[in-house]
Formats: sequence, C-alpha cells, structure tokens
Amino acid sequence: MIEQPDNAGSRPRIARLYRLQWEEAQQAHVLLFPEGMIKLNGSAGEILRRCNGERPMAVIVAELEVTFATTGLTADVESFLTAATEKGWVEWSSP
Repeated sequence: MIEQPDNAGSRPRIARLYRLQWEEAQQAHVLLFPEGMIKLNGSAGEILRRCNGERPMAVIVAELEVTFATTGLTADVESFLTAATEKGWVEWSSP
C-alpha cells in the first residue's frame, strides 16, 4: 500500500505518467495516460487540478473550502489523495 507522506509540508502532484486536462466532449476533467483516459467526477477534478507539486495538502484544502464556501473538507481530501496515490495518479514531493 502506497501512502502519502506524514510530513505536513509534502506536496502532491500528478504522477509523470498522467496528464490532467479539461475535456470539453466529456464536460469533465480527465487523466490521460498512454493506455487510455480516466474521466473524473467534479470533486476529483477540483482536487487534482490543484496538485501541481507546489501546494501542500493544507493549502489545497483551504482553497477548496474558500471556492465552495464550506468547511471540514480535510478528511475527504486526504481520503481521495490516499486513493489517488494508491492508484499511481499522484506522487508526493518534499518542500
């Protein structure tokens, strides 16, 4: 099992094998990779488009909470990023 680093300053980014883009025909963000495409739901797309290797997870959560005028997203974002890491979609870098 691959897990995200415990270091609060670690920064998620899209894994090198994948490319995130908005796909007009799908009306959704997608992850492209050599063997195909993964259509993302709205939440996944919003999280992954912020995973550029520059923002720590806490900043991503804060941005999402401001964008969607809500609070308490930390557990959901952590859960998604853990699953995305396990699937190989996300890599983590240290500050």
